[in-house]
Amino acid sequence: MFFVFCIFVIIILIILVSNIKIVPQAQAYVLERLGGYQATWSVGLHVKIPFIDRIAKKVPLKEQVVDFPPQPVITKDNATIQIDTVVFFQITDAKLFTYGVENPIMAIENLTATTLRNIIGDLELDETLTSRETINTKMRASLDVATDPWGIKVNRVELKNIIPPATIKEAMEKQMKADRERREAILRAEGEKKSSILVAEGNKQSAILEAEAEKQAAILRAEAKKEAMIREAEGEAEAILKVQQANADGLRFLKEAAPDAAVLQLKSLEAFERAADGQATKIIIPSEIQGLAGLAKSVVEVAEK
Repeated sequence: MFFVFCIFVIIILIILVSNIKIVPQAQAYVLERLGGYQATWSVGLHVKIPFIDRIAKKVPLKEQVVDFPPQPVITKDNATIQIDTVVFFQITDAKLFTYGVENPIMAIENLTATTLRNIIGDLELDETLTSRETINTKMRASLDVATDPWGIKVNRVELKNIIPPATIKEAMEKQMKADRERREAILRAEGEKKSSILVAEGNKQSAILEAEAEKQAAILRAEAKKEAMIREAEGEAEAILKVQQANADGLRFLKEAAPDAAVLQLKSLEAFERAADGQATKIIIPSEIQGLAGLAKSVVEVAEK
């Protein structure tokens, strides 16, 4: 009898211990009593009633990441592309998460696909490829509103890959190649233009420098010629001055000597002699000089006798 009692006590202890639950950090337990929602256990020690209470679901409260496979999407210009998304979400209400939807992850995946199709359907292919941030923002807002009744908060949505069809991808590559070649041609033309401009500027500067050099040389030559002419004129003026000075000195000496009429007549003869040495063909002799010549001849004859 004692043995049976001990076994009964042990069974009771095991049942009591098994109904003591410790909820770890970042988790929540949903408790049901007789099949209905009773409470949500947070972090700490909790005890449930045996055979009446049960833990319906253990809900993680950490932020979770779900990577969905690529979804076919048709753009506004009827281009079919494959887009795979990454959704970051966090459970904020364990009760709504447990009873709100049957399979929350599948529901989020289907909701993501339909929302993505609605957004991409209003965009053309080029806009889709260049509007990732806009698409992410719109999807996050739509999913956050739609998942709120499920106790889920969508923190972030990212488009992981956008895969266009092979034909469109090939056309895009050709377009990119053509754009690169066009930019290369433009850069080459700009370089040649700048080179031509620099060469023209160099020739212009060279011509300007040559003209300036020729101008300076002409100025120097003109100044040298002017100085030479000035020196020559100064020499001629000095010579004339010296001749006039000599004539003046001669006249002054002659005046100081006080010559008589015969000397003056002889000087006249000397002047006549110098005049006769020229190239003149006709010479007019003054009467005074003729009389003086006769007198000189008479003197010579008397001297010879």
